[in-house]
Order: sequence, then C-alpha cells, then structure tokens
Amino acid sequence: MISTVSPPAKPQSYKTNVEIDWCPGCGDFGILNALVLALQELKIPNENVVLTGGIGCSSKIPHYVNVNTLHTLHGRSLVQAQAVKMANPRLEVISASGDGDGLGIGSAHFVAAGRRNVDLTYILFDNGVYGLTKGQASPTLPYGEMPKSIETENIKFPVNPLFLGLASGFTFVSRSYSYNIKHLKETLIRAMKHRGLSLVDVMQPCVTYNNINTKEFYDPRLYDIEKEGWNPVANNESEYKQKVPQAVLKSLEWGDRIPMGVFMDYQTETYDEKLQRLVPDYGKKNYVMDPIDSSGKPLNDVTDLMNSFS
Repeated sequence: MISTVSPPAKPQSYKTNVEIDWCPGCGDFGILNALVLALQELKIPNENVVLTGGIGCSSKIPHYVNVNTLHTLHGRSLVQAQAVKMANPRLEVISASGDGDGLGIGSAHFVAAGRRNVDLTYILFDNGVYGLTKGQASPTLPYGEMPKSIETENIKFPVNPLFLGLASGFTFVSRSYSYNIKHLKETLIRAMKHRGLSLVDVMQPCVTYNNINTKEFYDPRLYDIEKEGWNPVANNESEYKQKVPQAVLKSLEWGDRIPMGVFMDYQTETYDEKLQRLVPDYGKKNYVMDPIDSSGKPLNDVTDLMNSFS
C-alpha cells in the first residue's frame, strides 16, 4: 500500500546524518541507496513510513533512513513490522533482516507472516554469512562451500528464501542484486505497490568474510527471468495454483545461471481486509493517530474495540 500526502522537500531528506559503518564495498550500501531512491520516486512522506530492523549488519539500516524506525530483537524485525501495520494500516511499512537474522532465529516468524499476508515489504539482505559476528555460515550458504571465515566446509543444506516464501504464502516473491541498483530500486517499488506481503531477497556480497559469492561470482550468472519470458502475475486463484510450481522450479536454479526478478505477483485478500470482516470497526477508526486531550488521555475510548477481540 502506498500512502502519500505531500512529497519530501528534497531527496536527501530520506537519509540521516548518522555515520555509516558498513565495510567499504559492502552490498548493504546498494540496498540503502535503492531504498532511498524508491521512496523518493514514490514520493512517500517520511512521516508515513516505518522501517524495522533486527540484529546484524543489515539491521543497521534503520539508523540511516530518515523515517520512523524500530531497531528490534534478533529475528523479530518482521514481527514488529506486522504489529505496526496492523495497528495503523495507513502507514507504509518496510522490514529489513539479514539471511541469518530472518531465516535462522526468525524462520518461524517468516513462515507465520506468509500465512497472514499483512500488507508490507520484507527486504532480506542475503550474503550467506553472519557478517556482524565474524562470518559464520548463515542459513543460505550453499552446501559444501567454505568461505575464508569458516574452518571446514558447510555441512548443512541451505534454506532457499524464494522457495520458502512461496511455500509460506507470500503473495509477492522476488530476488534482486545489491550492485544492480536500478533493478533493485524498481523491484522495491513494485513490492511496495503490491497490496499484500512482499519478499525482496537481495543477493549481496560480503566483501569481508565471503570470498566465494563475490561480485565476480554474481555478475556473469545473474539473469532477469522476466526478460526471458516469465510472467509472474497471477490474476486469480486458479492461475496462482498453476504458477506456484513453476515459480518454485525457477527458484531452485543455482549454478552457472542464477535467476532474479519477480517470481510471483498474486493479488488476494490481505490480513487487514480479513480483520475488517471480523471486526467492523477495524480500519475505520485510527486509534493510533486519534487526538488526545491536554492530560494525555485519548479522546476516543478503545474499550469497545478491545472487547470486540475477546
């Protein structure tokens, strides 16, 4: 959902003055710049955006974007983002996590979020290692790989974020690349415009710890599946069921060619729309933004709303 009132005064208004302490050349810079450019192009007022982050290099991003932010617990970024959106559906909500943060300790929340289909955008910073804690193998590091930060080859099978997103029920599933800022910006714009839960899995080199999945590795391999004829749009449930298996097969491709682009774009009922059916007042009264009197007491009584959930 895109909410606009008045555009920011200048593009730089989306960036804070906080010193960025990512390693030089880190893919996180590309994600930050693509996100800022996407917000600028969509002209979403700063005060209408909430950005949440968990723990890790990726989750420092809330400090660098001049919007409402929450720096949450390890693996909980997506949980907090859902809570914000459910409390105030008018906001544009974005959640950021690393592959370790989001698919390790946060994996159960990832699956649960897919079942709900809350209208928000989830950006997964995917570099195969735990960059903040010295490069241990993350859930997405391919089986058998041994980057310089670990002593033996990785003996665990990897989690495929796209496959898991499709299986969990994310209605917009995509992959982009941190060094292709144009593609990433356009993917983020499409994700934010999508009404439902959007996953943007971002391939990004960790220049400090992962000496295998580097820029030189990704550049000749990544290709855009939509430019090769894939249409991710499912217009109804029948088309969705037909396209999911095909999207899953495409998500499994990894080797000399690695697909990126939008794998699934399915418009269906969102969580707030489901709540509206169950709780008639939900979404009609904004209990977060309603005015308060001089004593700090809300002018609207929320008792009736809370009782409706019991």
